[in-house]
Amino acid sequence: MKNRERFPLAHLPTPLEPMQRLTNALGGAELWIKRDDQTGLATGGNKTRKLEYLIADALAQGADLVLTVGAAQSNHCRQTAAAAARAGLECVVVLGSEPLPRERWTGNLLLDDLLGARVVWAGDEEPMAVMEATAEAERVSGRNTYTIPYGGSNAIGASAYALAFQEVVEQVAAGDMAPFDRVVFASSSGGTQAGLVIGARASGYKGQVLGISVHRTNDQLRELVTSLLAPTAAYLGLELSLGPGDVDVDDGYIGPGYGIMTEGVRGAVRQVAELEGILLDPVYAGKAMSGLLALVQRGDIGADERVLFWHTGGVPALFAYAKDLLAE
Repeated sequence: MKNRERFPLAHLPTPLEPMQRLTNALGGAELWIKRDDQTGLATGGNKTRKLEYLIADALAQGADLVLTVGAAQSNHCRQTAAAAARAGLECVVVLGSEPLPRERWTGNLLLDDLLGARVVWAGDEEPMAVMEATAEAERVSGRNTYTIPYGGSNAIGASAYALAFQEVVEQVAAGDMAPFDRVVFASSSGGTQAGLVIGARASGYKGQVLGISVHRTNDQLRELVTSLLAPTAAYLGLELSLGPGDVDVDDGYIGPGYGIMTEGVRGAVRQVAELEGILLDPVYAGKAMSGLLALVQRGDIGADERVLFWHTGGVPALFAYAKDLLAE
């Protein structure tokens, strides 16, 4: 894989740890966790890896203003704001909801503000369109803008997770461990999964790379991830033949919709916290963990398997979901 320009932000490699107490409690597969909640930037998360390459590209293009888009409790927006601050760039985050009064700003939204980002509320308009219109207005006023899509999920951002998969391969080899049979994680904007699929193929990995959808149907998510495979591989200088058949997704744990608490998510967040001392957010990692636990408990994942859960971060969102988490 080609070495691309990187703006250092993340604490790498992130830890690879056994979840022995959770494994014992389930009585099934041997569970491990990749701690990308510990990438280090403004409480960490998977987007930090992507932003190392996106911010490097922004700086190379002479940008002085970065704009991105997400939900009100977007982990990506929070990490983008922090990355921009580190790089000396101004930041605008376009949030896809009606405006919230400042006294209700908590979790990631509070951190966006502390990190110096300017918040633009999309209201009932399409957030990407609002971001592009905002960027155009800034360009007219003389700013050099750089726009980043949802989740940092383009070829540049996704490439970081092809390299991240190689990081795991090296950790497994250094620890003289058997390879994992499956890698399981939350999948939403598609970039993390596209990168992991490419990294898995490039390294010769034979196991499953399974994205647990947090809001898209299987067909929608598979199409989105597939659309990123060819441009990301090309960006990395790889000649790989990949298609929809290489993208494994599971939309069985979405519940009522994006960011809406379910009993499975509440239970997964509590169980992992109580048994392993690890915090999962209820929107992404918690939802993915609820899926993994169900797959193990049903026997869809065999008791003889070794499974890696990739923690994508998002802990600040816990504070925005306190009422739901504390519900009896």
